Amino acid sequence: MSQTRRRQPEKIRRQNAIQDILLRESIATQADLTAALKAQGVDATQSTVSRDIKELKIVKVTIADGCQKYVSMSGDQGSSQERLIRVFTQAATEVRQAASLVVVRTLSGMAQAAASAIDAMQVPDVIGSIAGDDTVFLATASEEVAGSLVERLKPLIGRL
Repeated sequence: MSQTRRRQPEKIRRQNAIQDILLRESIATQADLTAALKAQGVDATQSTVSRDIKELKIVKVTIADGCQKYVSMSGDQGSSQERLIRVFTQAATEVRQAASLVVVRTLSGMAQAAASAIDAMQVPDVIGSIAGDDTVFLATASEEVAGSLVERLKPLIGRL
């Protein structure tokens, strides 16, 4: 049996453990995540955890109290969609229309996470997005589409 085949179940077990940990705990650093894995009996180096973070599409977000934590954006479709909405909801503070653009204001440092969540949700009205530190621009096909998108996004703000 090849080395890759033997490692696969270990990798799946470790990545499942990472997702479970992130659902239960606020983890701010790779070192904290590595320690949480070790507490569950899963040995992993920080570089392995770093690769897992990338593969699992885990992003670091700033939450309302200004602290940062990792949020998993992968998983089954139902929970994945919920996670994406949660990331957007925690990040966004205001949604406004500017002609055919939708402008999303976020907590400082959260624009990338909000834009990534919207991109991953594959909202059909969004042609593209650009994110800075606390602002996301969403391009749409027309002013009417932008207005409709604003009305759909507004209820998500402050929902949690």
